[in-house]
Amino acid sequence: MSKARKSVLSDDHAVALADLFRLLGDASRLRIVVACLRTPLAVSEIAGRLGLSVSLVSHHLRLLKGARLVRAERHGKQVFYGADDEHVRRMVEDMITHVAEH
Repeated sequence: MSKARKSVLSDDHAVALADLFRLLGDASRLRIVVACLRTPLAVSEIAGRLGLSVSLVSHHLRLLKGARLVRAERHGKQVFYGADDEHVRRMVEDMITHVAEH
């Protein structure tokens, strides 16, 4: 198979990727992911930093977690949210760098 042929997305992967970008197309959700890139944060801390309600942040985190963009870690009674993996972290950081170039 040629290299050009391998780079074409299957329909299923194209839909899944478009769904991820659609989730990140919401400014509040994107800001939540960016806030959690380096250090896992509790919902209340995310809400406070971004000036959003705890219920709105919780709703967005549920969607982001379902899409595997963030992961949850329970420590006692609190749940902390961070980037799901290094791929998510690199993708978001690369896009931040890209928009800051000009």
